Amino acid sequence: MSSLFDVVGDTPRTLVLADPASGLRAFVCLDDDTLGPFVGGIRTRGYRDELDALSDARHLARAMTVKCALAGLDAGGGKTVVLDHASMNREAAFEVLGQRIEELGGRYQCAGDLGTGPADLAAVGRHTAHVHTNERDLAAAVGRSVRIGAEAAAAVRGVALADCTVAIQGAGAIGAAAARALHAAGASIRIADLDPGLAARVAAEVEGETLRADAVLRADVDVLVPCAVGGAVGMEEVAELRAWALVPGANNTLRDDDTAVALVGRRVLHVPDALASAGAVMEGIGRRVMGLDDLDPLFARLRDTADTVLRRSAEERRSSDAIARELAWQRIGRG
Repeated sequence: MSSLFDVVGDTPRTLVLADPASGLRAFVCLDDDTLGPFVGGIRTRGYRDELDALSDARHLARAMTVKCALAGLDAGGGKTVVLDHASMNREAAFEVLGQRIEELGGRYQCAGDLGTGPADLAAVGRHTAHVHTNERDLAAAVGRSVRIGAEAAAAVRGVALADCTVAIQGAGAIGAAAARALHAAGASIRIADLDPGLAARVAAEVEGETLRADAVLRADVDVLVPCAVGGAVGMEEVAELRAWALVPGANNTLRDDDTAVALVGRRVLHVPDALASAGAVMEGIGRRVMGLDDLDPLFARLRDTADTVLRRSAEERRSSDAIARELAWQRIGRG
């Protein structure tokens, strides 16, 4: 087996992985370890090219740094992106990835992410203990953090979450977990997915209704919860939003900072995904790295932070993303 395990740049540090035998082509981006080890999921996608994949890895790793700091975790941001292509031997490639992660000696802790399934994580796990392979408990934890974010938005709005209608984009593991958590809080659920059958099954479970995948972002609801791919909400979508709150379960839901500012102009309460989707990293790192048996204090802190960010955003007329980043950098010591 031949492989390449090089470092590109210093801030952030990026490891370039290539294994011709298996077809593995990947980047491991290590953004910041001021507070603790690098943590972040493994994303697998058919990227346009290596530069596109590298950009995604660095952006996602930086978002994880912010997320960990906001969540009160003793960890920093990292990310792996695997370039999916037809000639890749998937099982062999993820085994090589596991070997490379093991070589980092525990400095990088990972889990699944978009496009990386249980079989992929199992292959990684055959070569390193530094991977969280139980996707179900991580998804349930994201459902909990989405619910906390929605409750914070409802409180700022002056209504009860139980009186709200929520539209969820995506009925996969995260979307389904969010639907269950919000249904348990009494909210009425509407859900959409590119797979209508999957959406129908989740809707039936939570006594909800389905929406068309191309209409969910414009649904006439109180709270919108994007749980599909990143970049789902841009300026065009903001202009058509009918919901008064945006609580993303997916990472990097907004396309750019201008979109975050536009939400302020529309008076949409936006819980940054660094808060709303933080449950997975809180579950994984809180237990595996910090050794916590009781995560309730972390989730209580998350609720307080969400409330602070939303209220400051409304009072200062600044984007909640900008305020969240400020709070994160203050904790890291760069504020």
